[in-house]
Amino acid sequence: DDQIERERASQHLAGGCCALAAIYLMGKFYVANAGDSRAIIIRNGEIIPMSREFTPETERQRLQFLALLRPELLGKEFTHLEFPRRIQPKELGKKMLYRDQNMNGWAYKKIEEDDLKFPLIYGEGKKARMMATIGVTRGLGDHDLKVFSSNIHIKPFLSCFPEVRVYDLTQYEHCPDDVLVLGTDGLWDVTNDKEVAGVVMEVLTSYEPNDPCRYTMVAQELVVRSRGVLKERGWRLANDKLGSGDDISVFVIPLGGPGNYT
Repeated sequence: DDQIERERASQHLAGGCCALAAIYLMGKFYVANAGDSRAIIIRNGEIIPMSREFTPETERQRLQFLALLRPELLGKEFTHLEFPRRIQPKELGKKMLYRDQNMNGWAYKKIEEDDLKFPLIYGEGKKARMMATIGVTRGLGDHDLKVFSSNIHIKPFLSCFPEVRVYDLTQYEHCPDDVLVLGTDGLWDVTNDKEVAGVVMEVLTSYEPNDPCRYTMVAQELVVRSRGVLKERGWRLANDKLGSGDDISVFVIPLGGPGNYT
């Protein structure tokens, strides 16, 4: 993140990205995630999550706590409190459900003038946005990103620190069909863990266990299925839903060595 900031100044480069990394060291996989990419291990048909997405919803309390400590970051246009919906001026003085950085559930409060400001986190699921601008809360770069038509910087709320999960390969005996799948949000937006595991098993069983191309073919199939087929109404999946319109990058890494088995 610091290097991107230096290049921003020296080479006038702007922008940012999420990061998902897997490192093998002394018998263990270390999977680090900063953003909304995802990693899963598929072992003997079982799905083992190796990351979680960082979005305004999953990091609500961290974002609200920072806004509480440094209210100047909100530029007098946002409130760190969350409400089930936008509050209208005519609702001043009435009671409404809310939650702050310390709350998992909801409570009632009397609506005040400050509560009419746009909420720091607004929307649900994939439509959730921080400061009505960005749907991911960890990553690298984006030092110049601002709220639309304002001078409010987003970067203070974007953490470059990843969450790291460790998987000990020595604790299990892995076969050639056990894999680690790394994918960007373009894959997971339209495909869930179970569907990915199904594609993995379907493609792997169509190749010999010693064929080194089998893992590349799994990755390719996951990309193709998530993109869909171009039709008159745009890119469509097999169920006729819209294909992914985001970047789709996939790695499939074998956990077990080659071997012959029936």
